[in-house]
Amino acid sequence: MKSLHGKVAIVTGASRGIGSEIALTLANAGAKVVINYAKNKVAINKVYAAISDAGGECQIIKADVSDPVAVRKLFDAASKHFGHIDILINNAGILLFKEIADIQDDEFDHIVDVNFKSVFYTLREAATRLSDHGRVVNISSTVTRLILSKYGAYAATKAAVEQLTRVFAREMGERGITANTVSPGPVNTELFRTGKTAEEIKRMAAMAALGRIGEVDDIAQVVLFLVSDEARWLTGQDIGVNGGIL
Repeated sequence: MKSLHGKVAIVTGASRGIGSEIALTLANAGAKVVINYAKNKVAINKVYAAISDAGGECQIIKADVSDPVAVRKLFDAASKHFGHIDILINNAGILLFKEIADIQDDEFDHIVDVNFKSVFYTLREAATRLSDHGRVVNISSTVTRLILSKYGAYAATKAAVEQLTRVFAREMGERGITANTVSPGPVNTELFRTGKTAEEIKRMAAMAALGRIGEVDDIAQVVLFLVSDEARWLTGQDIGVNGGIL
């Protein structure tokens, strides 16, 4: 059943990992998808091919979402190509796996730009560009609920996204637009595995009640629900998709 038939979605950071899986899942559900990327042209072309081969419709738009001018152009291009925008998925992000004492100023500025400012810029555009009864899902992280060494800066940016989402949900409620965050636990992606030993990954998997790290489809299916009509009464919430990490 094509539950998203007629809908248009923007997925930021769609070239790999969770973002690419979300884009493919929304396309399989009938949405026309703008797949955004910043650098990896080879990877985004593979996502385009996967969606097209499955009978979906998508458009590649390059934009650095940490740049407000680029974000405006992203929304302009999406509206011009598809006519309207119904769904925004903020997935673009980077991981800084360092103790606070070791983080350099430029590293901190960069993670704030990519993980937090990008969400602010896209929400600011979505506030006037998204169709009534639209859907916003911002990807956060379960690390905001935990106290884990080396995740200080990353967790701070994601916690800021969660609060921004709640306020946006309140401001957009009169138009029937919902906004929620999805907070994955450890997920089997290149982003998660970078900088970690096999022992660290094993230890984090053991934190979940279900005893494993997640897969990208585990996250994409929850996002699909949140952008569907079945989730119309759910807004301003943070959904922990983490296998039972409490």
